[in-house]
This record gives sequence, structure tokens and C-alpha cells, in this order.
Amino acid sequence: MRKNKKIEYFQRLNLNWKCSSLKLTGGYKGGVDFTPPFHLQGPDQTMRLVSFSAKGYRSLRSVRFDLGQVTVFVGENGAGKSNLYRALQLVKAAAEGNLSTEVVREGGMQSAMWSGNRRKHESARIILEADFEDERLASRLSYRVEAGLPPPVSGAFPFEPQIKEEQLNLDTGRRPVDLMDRRGPAVFARDGEGRRMEHPARLLTSESGLAVLGQSGHYPEIGDLSAQIRGWRFYHGFRSDRDAPVRQPSIAATAAMLDEDGGNLASVFATLAHIRQDTVDLDRLVADALEGAKLVVPYPEETATFGLNFPAFPPRTFRPGELSDGQIRLLALAGALLSYRLPPLIALNEPEASLHPDMIPSLARMIAQASERSQIWVVTHSAALASAIAEQCGARPIRVSKQDGETVLE
Repeated sequence: MRKNKKIEYFQRLNLNWKCSSLKLTGGYKGGVDFTPPFHLQGPDQTMRLVSFSAKGYRSLRSVRFDLGQVTVFVGENGAGKSNLYRALQLVKAAAEGNLSTEVVREGGMQSAMWSGNRRKHESARIILEADFEDERLASRLSYRVEAGLPPPVSGAFPFEPQIKEEQLNLDTGRRPVDLMDRRGPAVFARDGEGRRMEHPARLLTSESGLAVLGQSGHYPEIGDLSAQIRGWRFYHGFRSDRDAPVRQPSIAATAAMLDEDGGNLASVFATLAHIRQDTVDLDRLVADALEGAKLVVPYPEETATFGLNFPAFPPRTFRPGELSDGQIRLLALAGALLSYRLPPLIALNEPEASLHPDMIPSLARMIAQASERSQIWVVTHSAALASAIAEQCGARPIRVSKQDGETVLE
């Protein structure tokens, strides 16, 4: 887009664009980058999630909270901690285009909606809202999605959610600008020229505008935020049975970060050992948490694998299938938190499960270290882990409890 086109774009959006927002770039010698100051610069330019709210989802009648670089939720079983985790996961599902599928998998709208009494002003809908902030560009993006039950005659199946509304707004400190506005099947959005126009396709009730428009290539700001959210990783209780993905060899391909099921754990370790050639942090973690053990990562051929050497059995390398549940899960968490590249946000649901209490300090140190490169969300019922994380990085835990069936935050 030419310079004068960029200026017209800002004039149409009524944004306060000044020459001071221009920046020199190394990629264009002697030139100037006229990228809009609110543009996310692709998924690698991380915008921080600063607040989140959920209404009408399971035990979450209405919760809203701010997030820091590390956010920890602690509470007893049954308080609704996992519902907080799942609610955020549904935002990622909206960006991926499978929000409807995810809700149906957990029992459909009848199971997912708040089942308690509703006040007169409360609608029978699930409402999720996520606010993102880029301090460098002094801008905030707010994404909101509302899903409800389909009417008796509609283009949706009885138990799947029907997306009723979606909004994506930009706030640079002046008048907020709507980048996307969806009502039913019709969705309006601003294209690369800043023009507000109706998307030519009518959306199915199960489709999200964030996914459809975000992956169309015609709406750069929507596309960048969608890619950012799709990059989030959610890790919930790695399987540790004999056939668990974390115990299996993985294909000999470089792996920048851990898959959500942990199936490429061996490739993540091989990438650190033989591509980056730096396993200092990983080796320290293994030695501290596993009584002086050493991680062994052979150079991959057709597959990548790993093992552990223990001081008590120096000649022997224990393969993944021989490790205890706690040992293999700690290594999986290490793969998630110490990988070559970290996602914009890592969400951990009860990461302390199956870990020996002596491993908790090492886990807290990993979380604190990972927070230097990623935003971390932790759900736990372990007061010891919450306290250890607070000691490592100063993140005051948010206490989760339940009152009259409703999840409340303290």
C-alpha cells in the first residue's frame, strides 16, 4: 500500500496518526515503514492478554479479571478452576473455527450454559470477552463472542451453539473503532484500506467471524489477532500410560515448541540439544528435580528419542517407557516451558498432578523462567505451587471458590 493510501486509511478511521509513529526498518534501506501503529506485525509481535471475562458458562455466571505476565488461580476441587481454563480455551476455538465443535464435545449447550437462576437482565447466552494490549503502540483490541441456543427452526443442530454476535474493537485512546461486527449470519469488517464493508459470505451459525475473516487474507488486523490466539498452547494433564504420546519416539523433524498432547517431546529435546545446541536450562532442571539425573538425547536418525541417566545406575539409560508418571510429566512440562520458541500464551491446568512434592520448586522456577518469553496462566489446587510461583515471580494467586453454585474470584 502506498504512503498516501496509508494516510487516507487513518483519516477514514479517525485515528491520531503522526509522523512520530513512523519507524525506520532495516529491511528497506533508506526507507520508512508506514505500517499503521496499531498493526500487530504478524503473530510474532505478541499482544498481551490483559483482561478476560466469561458469562453464562457452566459455573461462571459472571467473572471478569485482569491478567499479568503470570496469572495463577488456586482453589479446591469443584470450585470452577477448570471452567476458567476451558472458557479461555473456547476463545482459541473461536479463532480456529471450531467453537461449536468444542462445546458439543463437552455435552452441548445444555451442559455448557449456566444452569442456575438468571436475573431478568441476564440472557441465556455464553459470552466471552478478551482484551489485548500493546503498550509499545498504546492500543487495545477487544474481542467479544456471544453464543446461544438455536431457535426451533434454524440452521443449527439442537445441541450445538449458535453464534449470535461477535465484535472486534480497536481503541487507541480516542474514539474506538469497530474492526469487525457480526450479527447473526451477517458480518461487517474493515479491509486493508480501512473501509467498512460487508463480508460477501453469509456465515453459518456455527462459524466464527474471527476464524473465517481472520484466515481470508483480506482483513490484516483480524488475521493477525486470529493467528496470535491460534498460537496459544493449553496443556492439561499429559497422559502418562504406557501408550502415552510423551513416551513415544517422534519423527526426526525440528520442533520449535511442544504440541498440546506432548507427542513431539523427543523432537523438542533434540532441537534444543542438536539445533540450538544449548540445554543448560534443561539440564539444570533435570538435575535439580530428579536427584542429579542427566537427560540423554541421541542425535536423531529416522526418529528422535531421549532417556535419563541416574547417578545410582551410571551405565544405564532409562527409556521414556521406564520412567515414572511424575518423571515423564515433569519432562513434558519442561518441554512445554523451555522449548526453542514459546507461544504467546501458555495455559497449564493442574500441572502439579502426579509430581512428587519435591518437584514443585523446580516447576515454579520453570514457570518463572518461561514468563520471560511468554504469558503464563496456571490453574492449580496446590497451595504449595501457588506460593512457590509467587516467591519466584511475585504473581499473587487469585483464589477461586464456589458460592451457591457460582464460581467467585477473590
